[in-house]
Amino acid sequence: MAAQRANAVQPGKDWPAAVDVLNENGHSDIVLLCEHASNHIPAEYEKLGLDTSHLQRHIAWDIGAVEVTRHLSVLLDAPAFLSGYSRLLIDLNRPLGTSGSIPVLSEDTDIPGNVALDPVERARRAEIMFAPFHDRVAAHLDRRAKNGRPTRIATIHSFTPVFLGIPRPWHAGVLYDRAADFGEAILAGLSVDRALNVGANVPYVISRDADYAVPIHGDDRGIPAVLIEIRQDLLSSRSGIEAWANRLAAALPAQQKEKAS
Repeated sequence: MAAQRANAVQPGKDWPAAVDVLNENGHSDIVLLCEHASNHIPAEYEKLGLDTSHLQRHIAWDIGAVEVTRHLSVLLDAPAFLSGYSRLLIDLNRPLGTSGSIPVLSEDTDIPGNVALDPVERARRAEIMFAPFHDRVAAHLDRRAKNGRPTRIATIHSFTPVFLGIPRPWHAGVLYDRAADFGEAILAGLSVDRALNVGANVPYVISRDADYAVPIHGDDRGIPAVLIEIRQDLLSSRSGIEAWANRLAAALPAQQKEKAS
């Protein structure tokens, strides 16, 4: 097991780095996170007992979110941190030890490979997939603070149009706890397009028991932080992805301009 674990920690085709960092020295005050960027599951885990089709679903990653994040990184000249593993192995936006961290049920789908995991395997996933991502983000935020750089955090996600049979009418949501001014400024920027149905704290709310990035990297540091959710059917094409990246690029700097005025 020790030899296997040591090999697994080394980045490679089947065991990629836990975090892919884009444009780390970008000049924007926005720091982008995409915790559900990848649906990758190493062969060792045998798809967690799931059919391959399930790994293309939202339960395995946030469809379209990584492409939006990549575009935003370029448009804003912002650093971006992208996850390397599927949220089914360990969810980077859930506190360790919670039921959502390593789910045995995701939406209405059982995850056989996550049932009755021993503490060693839980710790292994946390060490290989969870800690390196968040340690890299924390180190980046520490450097920015040391250098006196202004910082705001935007984490990019997508959500299903229908959840457990219940339709979701919103095109996008902006979720926040302590960063109300930041969140409302983004909503105002998006609402310029009157055809959009956007809302605050939909389709979820930020909770310390069910979220990680906003409370830990944002609120606890006094950094304005929001989680942006886009309905995934709107990200099913290249044109849709580019349109949403452009919308967010226009909405996010609106707070910068207000702050400077």
